[in-house]
Amino acid sequence: MTDRPDYPDLSAGLSREEAMALRESFDEDEHERIKDTVAGLLDLLGKAHTMAVLSEFAFAQEPLRFSDIEDRIEIAPNTLSARLSDLTEAGLLDRTAYDEIPPRVEYTPTERAEALFPVFGHLHHWAIEYDLTTA
Repeated sequence: MTDRPDYPDLSAGLSREEAMALRESFDEDEHERIKDTVAGLLDLLGKAHTMAVLSEFAFAQEPLRFSDIEDRIEIAPNTLSARLSDLTEAGLLDRTAYDEIPPRVEYTPTERAEALFPVFGHLHHWAIEYDLTTA
């Protein structure tokens, strides 16, 4: 792991001004690293159904199987398979295969994914306040 400077506790979020001040405090290399990480995350989250799949994990109380997710959201099986692979490859989900008949595979969110889950709470709170269907 790379040595990084100490940053303030970001779990409660920052005001726009605080976020701007923090951003300006980064050296050029750290700023570039963060920018690239955010761009990669947004590319992943922008793929079809990725947000819907992650949202299911954000509100789940237990590991999810492929069929659990497929039952909850309208998604083609090949797309769901691709998204689960993408999320596993990105280190956001762990995949556990059990040696059973029929085969059983469960997915659980990693610490990285759990750190993103408050975003879904914020998005749902925003949706309570603002309805895009009436815009």
